[in-house]
Amino acid sequence: MELGWLLWGTAVLLLLHVLMELSPAVNFALRIGFYCLLCLVSSALAAAACLLVNGGRTVKNMRIIRAVVRTFKYIFGLRFEVKGLENFKVEGPAVIVSNHQSVLDMMGLMEVLPDNCVQVGKKELMYTGTVGLITYLGGVIFINRKSTSSAKMVMAEVAKTMVAENVKVWVYPEGTRNCTGDLLPFKKGAFHLAVQAQVPVIPVVYSSFTTFYNPKTKLFTSGKIKVEVLPPIETKGLTSDDVTDLTDRCFSTMRETLFRLSGRPS
Repeated sequence: MELGWLLWGTAVLLLLHVLMELSPAVNFALRIGFYCLLCLVSSALAAAACLLVNGGRTVKNMRIIRAVVRTFKYIFGLRFEVKGLENFKVEGPAVIVSNHQSVLDMMGLMEVLPDNCVQVGKKELMYTGTVGLITYLGGVIFINRKSTSSAKMVMAEVAKTMVAENVKVWVYPEGTRNCTGDLLPFKKGAFHLAVQAQVPVIPVVYSSFTTFYNPKTKLFTSGKIKVEVLPPIETKGLTSDDVTDLTDRCFSTMRETLFRLSGRPS
């Protein structure tokens, strides 16, 4: 009986391997499925560790989450080339902004995430099982993207908390995933936040994933990701009237960097 199960298991694994080699769609589906399963299982284990070590919701849990997620790159054959980490070493709080490409961004985030830093994420993340639990325990700030007034109220509270608790806040100014190799127009929330709190903006740029990950063509292989942390942009003395210019300046700098890191003409 055991031999029979072993033979069946071997046959299934061989069939999956052949299908993955022959069909990009099957390869993509299996790798994404495994990634999602890995996130759910790892989140459950990390949540237990967070509760045991820190007792509940706190930014300190991000250290545990970061240590767990950093192992994912070895499983999926991703390599990170990081420059400019010294630019995170600013005194006091800051607003960190980065491009947002796919579900794989979590690996890139945890590769460079500084201590005492929380993320701003969509409210829907709270309802994703153990992933929602671990984001809650890690101190992620949830906003309702469908309600502008609600989002503004949350960001106003974030500004106060950021200064009072001396934390950095990580925001994706594009507002949604974008795996085109370019940037979507930036929303101004992160920049209003920085000006309101009078803290610097630190741009972080990840090279395009399109050479190894593209949902439209069902591509998901191993690859290298270049990451660059750019020098902080000061906001002291700026007012709400300067937010548009600040947003446009950051967008231009990050877009130029994205093209350079991706080997694409600007």
